[in-house]
Amino acid sequence: MASILTTTISLSRSLTTIIKPYSYASPSISPTKVFVKRRRFVTSASMASDHESPAKNPGLRSGPQDKATEKYLMQQTMFRIKDPKVSLDFYSRILGMSLLKRLDFPDMKFSLYFMGYEDTSTAPSDSTARTQWTFGKKATIELTHNWGTEKDPNFTGYHNGNSEPRGFGHIGITVDDTDKACKRFDELKVPFVKKPEDGKMKGIAFIKDPDGYWIEIFDTESITNVAEASAPKKD
Repeated sequence: MASILTTTISLSRSLTTIIKPYSYASPSISPTKVFVKRRRFVTSASMASDHESPAKNPGLRSGPQDKATEKYLMQQTMFRIKDPKVSLDFYSRILGMSLLKRLDFPDMKFSLYFMGYEDTSTAPSDSTARTQWTFGKKATIELTHNWGTEKDPNFTGYHNGNSEPRGFGHIGITVDDTDKACKRFDELKVPFVKKPEDGKMKGIAFIKDPDGYWIEIFDTESITNVAEASAPKKD
């Protein structure tokens, strides 16, 4: 690396035309220093992205995305719920989501409630257009209610995936401040699986929704700290 930087510095005059477009540089910083800083950044980014490369992840495609999938998006995760009144309260009042669309299927006796972090004031007033609008939004929660479960004394609930046999784990919500959010959840009597100070993964939390599904709570700083702390140590 030292030899590369030395060569770069010695060639700074010939590289001036390449450096000039980066107009954000301070006038007090020489073009040579700007170029060196950018080269270090690129090298660091290349090293970081190598962990997500196909070579390190067998099965991951090595070529460009298939053009047939360019307009695909992750649109929904579906939870079966016992009582829509209780679940709608939780997702709208506790988590701050809005009801984007409700669909009822009388013949099959179930309803779907699509929840998400969207500004519903921008949603079309026409029912068909609103359905299209909803299904074009990313990362929604589809709450599925099979009619009658809320009144059935023999209904014991749904499997949340976190007891044997394990499968589905959780969804995740990014908040502005994990500690502040968890203090509010605590005041609202939301059940916790894990609080931010618990366990080895400090700074993130897990709460439960009314049907027992786990929801991970984190802010961008706390989740980054957890990820960095768990990363393999370099020699």
